[in-house]
Amino acid sequence: MRNVLIDAGPLIALFAVDDDHHARMDAQVLALSEQGLRLLTTWPCVVEAAYLLDAPHRFELLRWIELGGVQVYPFEPHNLGAMVGWMERYTESGKRQMDLADATLYWLAAETGVRDILTVDVRDFRRYRLPDGQVFNLL
Repeated sequence: MRNVLIDAGPLIALFAVDDDHHARMDAQVLALSEQGLRLLTTWPCVVEAAYLLDAPHRFELLRWIELGGVQVYPFEPHNLGAMVGWMERYTESGKRQMDLADATLYWLAAETGVRDILTVDVRDFRRYRLPDGQVFNLL
């Protein structure tokens, strides 16, 4: 079973057929699934995707999660201190910033050792370096 992190952008793309990334993400998830796939994400990614999707796509996403399409990892309030530190580190004045959803995926990678990630936010995830110095493997 291959564990892969999934960001809000691909969650949106999987359910919004008019999204520019829909065909690529759909094909990629299908190909990975043939080898055995477990998608991992966090609640901030789910909230972001659900907020940006229109109904009925929002409801399809949430039902898919309910059925086990993706495993959603919770975090505890004491994890926020590290996340805020990473967000400060990767926020450039007036330019790029690490948002909470990205920080939670960064946390999840650090916690689980999973480096493979589905994201459309390539520019940011290429610049992130995990606490052990490793980089994300962008799929």
